[in-house]
Amino acid sequence: MTLKLGVNIDHVATLREARYRGKERGEPDPIETALICEAAGAHGITAHLREDRRHIQDKDVWKLREVIKTRLNLEMANAPEILEIALRVKPDIVCLVPEKRQEVTTEGGLDAAGQVEPLKRTTARLRNAGIEVSLFINADPRQIEAAAKIEAQFIELHTGTFAEHYHRKKERADEIQKLTGAAEQAHQLGIKVNAGHGLNYQNVSGLFTVPHLVELNIGHSIISRSVTVGLATAVKEMLLAMESYPEPSV
Repeated sequence: MTLKLGVNIDHVATLREARYRGKERGEPDPIETALICEAAGAHGITAHLREDRRHIQDKDVWKLREVIKTRLNLEMANAPEILEIALRVKPDIVCLVPEKRQEVTTEGGLDAAGQVEPLKRTTARLRNAGIEVSLFINADPRQIEAAAKIEAQFIELHTGTFAEHYHRKKERADEIQKLTGAAEQAHQLGIKVNAGHGLNYQNVSGLFTVPHLVELNIGHSIISRSVTVGLATAVKEMLLAMESYPEPSV
């Protein structure tokens, strides 16, 4: 099974909004970006529709749903307004994430264990609409257990701490151990495992001892690299870096 790559295009929209916020049109265009990523081999596109609409806008989500031929992953907080949009847009999968107005990007995983009932209600509504559900959580046994209670089909393991400690051998090993344990636990519970946050061309191979990974969601490093080499090349370079992920044992 090939380890899949979902490209997060939020940072393209951030650049657009810096100059064209509130305008009908602007550049760079996240829709064009998504199509280039797909053509270069990306297995899916990820976009986060925040409550404050700081980057991705409603019109972007609707247009992405119209043009994406691979897999549209909509990141969102468990917020009534955004939930109603998701139910109408019908992305292939929704990833429920924590959201704080003051943060630059999502920091830390969702406290699924502290919100089992409301997350279970939201998950049920999404699944009944034919939308798969993922929870963006830390590699914590309590959170994995909560994901099973909530009946999410996927988790996305937060790899930010791994990325921060990548150049410290002991801390990196500790994080890999946690991620491995979480992936094993989720697999035993019948939950599929994605991962993301802080991954780049240098550290991504460090995750390859973590079993059962289905997809990595990567945004900032690919968009940053594209400034130098172009977007299609940046996507292809990341796919090449991911090629050596081992096939699962039967």
